[in-house]
Amino acid sequence: MTPDSFHADSRVEGIENAVEKATSMFEEGAEWIDIGGESTRPGAVEVSQEEEARRVIPIIEAVRDELPEAGISIDSRREYVARMALDAGADMVNDVSSLGDSRMADLIVEAECPICLMHMKGLPSNMQENPTYGDVLEEVRNGLISTSRRLIERGVEPSNVIVDPGIGFGKLLEHNISLLSSGRSVVPSDEMSLMWGVSRKSMFKQMLGRDLSEDRLAGTLGVAAMAKDKGVDIIRVHDVREHSDLFSVMDGIG
Repeated sequence: MTPDSFHADSRVEGIENAVEKATSMFEEGAEWIDIGGESTRPGAVEVSQEEEARRVIPIIEAVRDELPEAGISIDSRREYVARMALDAGADMVNDVSSLGDSRMADLIVEAECPICLMHMKGLPSNMQENPTYGDVLEEVRNGLISTSRRLIERGVEPSNVIVDPGIGFGKLLEHNISLLSSGRSVVPSDEMSLMWGVSRKSMFKQMLGRDLSEDRLAGTLGVAAMAKDKGVDIIRVHDVREHSDLFSVMDGIG
């Protein structure tokens, strides 16, 4: 629900269009609908929490009414927005800042809902300004250990914690490739789930020379095809039908 998300085809305006989009995704095989009101693309400008809530809360309410069986995830790094979203019918929090808002941990403990913790170096406005690592796998894993521990030590079940290495969030191509190649090595506990979000990202511009996000589907599907063997539990995508077809064929052939 943002006007400046990096992939134009993912942008939706208005409640009716949003419900139609969510319904289509659910019917095509999506198990969760991830709804966000603030772009976190490289260089994105921060919006107020009030504006973010204004964009997403009516949509969550409408999607919940239309799709009672679908999982709904609120893509927000703000406790203020996440709390309103859960009250409106969301089931899960997708926090790209990994508890950057000090109150977010309190909310997750209170709500007993799943949360996705993503590793990000810096902020969206500056994260791609020459990020450096000694050992990217070790640093990302240690970061996820640290943030997940803040929840586990307060009684959150590890099975309610999903971790995301944050492909493209404060990472150069070499870092992204290392993290994808390492698969589940980045996950702090076997009880936690691993999510990848690589759909149409700029790594495919660097690897394939595809300047436009509209031309990066094939590269995206190439990564998705490796996900199961890498121990990935959840794939976050723009193109549900194409990924559903991919996984159906792979499962059918074995």
